[in-house]
Amino acid sequence: MIAHHTLTGPEDAPVLVLGNALGTTTELWNDFSLPFRLLRFDHRGHGGSAPVPGPCEIEDLARDVVELLDHLGLRQVHYCGVSLGGMVGMWLAAHTDRISRLALVSTTAWLPDKKRLDDRIALLRSRGMEPAADAIVERWFTPGCAPDVVARFRAGLLEVDLPSYLACAEAVRRMDLRPDLAKIDVPTVVIAAAQDRATPTELVRHTAEELPDSELYVVGDAAHLAVVEAPRTISVILDDHFGNDQAWCRATSRALPLPDRG
Repeated sequence: MIAHHTLTGPEDAPVLVLGNALGTTTELWNDFSLPFRLLRFDHRGHGGSAPVPGPCEIEDLARDVVELLDHLGLRQVHYCGVSLGGMVGMWLAAHTDRISRLALVSTTAWLPDKKRLDDRIALLRSRGMEPAADAIVERWFTPGCAPDVVARFRAGLLEVDLPSYLACAEAVRRMDLRPDLAKIDVPTVVIAAAQDRATPTELVRHTAEELPDSELYVVGDAAHLAVVEAPRTISVILDDHFGNDQAWCRATSRALPLPDRG
């Protein structure tokens, strides 16, 4: 199965693959304008991608991306992923030579506290997505996010194939990419959101500190889907990272006190 995807932008520009958070689609990146050829794709059962029956692991989702790159004849690409998309990016960078530069947004290499995810999975299995949707979307955005944006992403969440969502959520629950972090030898930028309750700043920081060649930014006025609430700020970070061919220093931290609602 080839994942649903779009490939837009100048044909002679470097390809930047954009990986979505669990429960979101390529719409996640609608407000981005970057000087790259943008490859957006949907995870299994999300957006235009068909469901794949049965359980999966992060590796399986990453191999979906490899299959897509092979289908398009792309040997090596830049990659930016949010949450689940970032976990996929970590696996790809650790286990393949397809990623030249990596960006990780609101993501982690492991979940030290699985109770909240366990509770969500139990609710989804017993009652479906509708009763869980408000609690999921509440963690995606700050209270000041525009109501129409929140409503749009909630509606998109309800359209995701439930078995596929559960398979991906359980893959996240089982995931432990910590042993892979030392294998990632490409320049990496890690972006946390100060108001993110799903992947708090300190959890994201732990991941950044284990990467051999990384830089950590903290975006102040955003929650888990920081690419929606602060697209301009994050676009600047990504443009600098993916457009910069100079050697990177080992992991440092920089705060960005730049409120941005896009």
